[in-house]
Amino acid sequence: MLPSVPQPEDYDVSPIHGFLPTDPPLEMLPDSYYAPWEFVVKNLQGLILSGRLHEHVEDLPILTTDRLFGEAQWRRAYSVLAFIAHAYIWGGKKPCERVPPPITIPFTSTCQHLDLPLVATYSGLVLWNWRPIFDAERVDTLSNLDMIDSYTGSLDEKWFYLISVAIEARGGPIVPLMLRAIEAARANDVATVTNCLQAFAERLDDLGQMLGRMYDHCDPHVFYNRIRPYLAGSKNMAEAGLPNGVVFDNGGPMNKQRYVQYSGGSNAQSSLIQFFDIALGVEHFPTGSKGHEETKDKHVPSENFIRDMRRYMPGAHARFLADVTKVANIREFVQERYYDRKLSLAYDACLAMLSAFRDRHIQIVSRYIIVQSQKAKKDQQQAAKSPAPLKTILPVRSKEQQTQAAVSVAKKDLKGTGGTSLIPFLRQARDETGNPAVDTWARRLLTRRQSAVGLDLATPGGQRRGSQEVVGLGAVWTVDASDGGLCFS
Repeated sequence: MLPSVPQPEDYDVSPIHGFLPTDPPLEMLPDSYYAPWEFVVKNLQGLILSGRLHEHVEDLPILTTDRLFGEAQWRRAYSVLAFIAHAYIWGGKKPCERVPPPITIPFTSTCQHLDLPLVATYSGLVLWNWRPIFDAERVDTLSNLDMIDSYTGSLDEKWFYLISVAIEARGGPIVPLMLRAIEAARANDVATVTNCLQAFAERLDDLGQMLGRMYDHCDPHVFYNRIRPYLAGSKNMAEAGLPNGVVFDNGGPMNKQRYVQYSGGSNAQSSLIQFFDIALGVEHFPTGSKGHEETKDKHVPSENFIRDMRRYMPGAHARFLADVTKVANIREFVQERYYDRKLSLAYDACLAMLSAFRDRHIQIVSRYIIVQSQKAKKDQQQAAKSPAPLKTILPVRSKEQQTQAAVSVAKKDLKGTGGTSLIPFLRQARDETGNPAVDTWARRLLTRRQSAVGLDLATPGGQRRGSQEVVGLGAVWTVDASDGGLCFS
């Protein structure tokens, strides 16, 4: 017997807004008991600028989460504490590897409730951190959205988050649409499946246009040097000053505490984008691998960065993706009816639009990460040769740390960092999007770059010579300078 098609409402997924909450997130916890948290997050910029953030956070009372009622309050608490934790770690002259009990204890409780790791994820930064400007207007348009909290208070940071919020809202209706297509495929209703795929392709085109608006108000230099550092996690952060990760101090004996390492906030943690892949039957494999031919059982999921990011999604959303995977049937349905030109064209159009969306993302990554990282490397190399002070590349690093990093970059050929090779990873994800295409010409067109790109893919044993290390949103990315361009994960 086939498993039933998941119902979004059972997984805290909105049939209107998708993985965004149905009602706008709370802008403040209603219980004045939590006012100390709200004061800090509302004054982050001033506390960081004045150098008083650490002492103020350390003096906070240890508040219990027993007075949080309803999921909206739990989400707000998580978002607030995640902002404070990352500001505490990255907002001083040098990174702090210990988060004090006033944050650790309630943060641990909220993360356990929401099935999230102890880090600022996409959920806390984006999904639960927006507000409509006008309550009566739609929230799937950038003209009616604002962010609740930010690290820098800059328009650039808000815009960076808002693009993702708008994409989530505009893409939300695709979730029930494609679940209906799955049910229609079970009933052999070709017309409904075709109509759903056509609507899906059109909406994907809208999302691509929206992603392209990142350039409107988010400056690459500001993003890379002022915003990105606060989004970093604790995994693969040795070059940034956290060789062991961080310790969330729960107030117990320090010799009983342990370091943890987590990836930072990343768009790869968007459940919506992974839902698109699942609905269309797009499969992704570890960077550099060629797919099923390298696995004994094609039904065994491949461990890769994209799948690993599900650990950073709210538990209910991750379970939703897992259950949709069990019933996804569109790819097989279309391929079995390859002779139906209208159906095949609609399916291939979806793949083309999703591939184009990933192309836009690669272009953004190129401008916002790769180009900026190359500029940073050049500045660091110049600083290593000169006694003159180094311009601040990462605001969270002291001058001594920056000089040390510059010397490190100048002295060694960085290989095998443990991170993911960024541009090859994104290119492979894009090219894998075209693999299921039904029409031979469409498949050849969508995957035409794979043979060339394959030369750039990182091998399991390391990276190509001449690669450089970049501290990205969630990890240390290894970026080949020859690829040019840039990207955010």
